[in-house]
Amino acid sequence: MTMGEELPINYLVYPILLRPILDKLERKDTTAAEALKTSLSKVEHLNPGFAYDLVMGLLKRADLSVNMTESLLKLQGNIPETEEYKSTRSEDAFQELNKKAYSLKKILSRIPDEINDRKTFLETIKEIASAIKKLLDTVYEVTSFIHSASGRQALEQRKKEFVKCSKRFSNTLKDFFKEGQAQAVFVSALFLIHQTNVIMVTVKNKSDKY
Repeated sequence: MTMGEELPINYLVYPILLRPILDKLERKDTTAAEALKTSLSKVEHLNPGFAYDLVMGLLKRADLSVNMTESLLKLQGNIPETEEYKSTRSEDAFQELNKKAYSLKKILSRIPDEINDRKTFLETIKEIASAIKKLLDTVYEVTSFIHSASGRQALEQRKKEFVKCSKRFSNTLKDFFKEGQAQAVFVSALFLIHQTNVIMVTVKNKSDKY
């Protein structure tokens, strides 16, 4: 595996970095933006990591050094939630899930700016823990709206993966306070963002059609 394949970063370059740029372009040239968005989205879907390789190739060609993990984490806090990661169901449980998922990602995006301020960072960690619990509680609530057994099973599997990812994030934080490796925390936070997105896509696919 390449570095891009091992990390969640290859799934996040398109939604966090490229798509917001295309959304802005859409205001100036709708046709061109839609064509680009459709093409890039299709390529990214068929070849996850294409956007990552494209951006890293451009940075290398320009001889620029960028901490992409840290940058994506910061950028996550500056973009609105996209339709891909929002349920269209009108019930309160689904609307709450939309809010809880976006809230968790916003809090995680603050990590790079707060990680070196111990007092502030400890408070942020508490916020993250609370946001994770609220998200899981809301996922449990929407499960009752999913009619198919396969749909419920798929969401339950995503929930287990999210919990496992949350525990890994917690362990990474413990290591950080012992060893001070901020990069590992950034990577772990991106894993959580990716798993949150996976949950939202699963909810949309298994519930929005009913």
